[in-house]
Amino acid sequence: MKKEFVVIGLGRFGSSICRELSEQGMEVMAIDRDEDRVNEFASIASHAVVADTTDESVLKSLGIRNFDHVIVAIGDDIQSSILTTLMLKEVGVKKVTAKAQNDYHEKVLLKIGADQVVHPERDMGRRIANNIVSNNVLDYLELSDEHSITEIIANEALAGNTIIDLDIRVRYGINIVAIKRGKEIIVSPQADETIVVNDILIIIGADKDIDRFEKKMND
Repeated sequence: MKKEFVVIGLGRFGSSICRELSEQGMEVMAIDRDEDRVNEFASIASHAVVADTTDESVLKSLGIRNFDHVIVAIGDDIQSSILTTLMLKEVGVKKVTAKAQNDYHEKVLLKIGADQVVHPERDMGRRIANNIVSNNVLDYLELSDEHSITEIIANEALAGNTIIDLDIRVRYGINIVAIKRGKEIIVSPQADETIVVNDILIIIGADKDIDRFEKKMND
């Protein structure tokens, strides 16, 4: 069965979530107070509605508790974001993901019942910063405050070595979980796999250990 989603707030973040979910064939109700924004999504979302989501009676009339997952993507209006999240939980929505502007906002959202809180600007900022700082890092995904999955391009220093030669699990406490080589992806590579220049190594580990490995690579 198709999952049914509601996206509240059609700013940049809400719009991109709404488009992506719609492209994946999900049922999406798009809600915003701004009629122009709603009209823009009339042909993209399954339903597009102009509504004030801080009003409990409005949420009930939309049958919002019947949806699987509601994303509160309200931008600058922190009060509306908090009130909407609170009302959604009051009317019995099973899963609410809310966008936070800052750490204080996140604390309040979690306290009033948000199931998940995201910081798209902060998280994207970290991701971009990591890509800028290191020429070798293609992508970076934070798993927790201290652990990440990172894509690193193999340079001359690594090329020609097998995974066992590098012994990075023992030396650095990190693991190569896959290697992208052109169009091929080698999942859980064998210890005798030889690394080639421009291989993309997908590495998982503690941030400090990944940093140590990168520094060594670039020595």
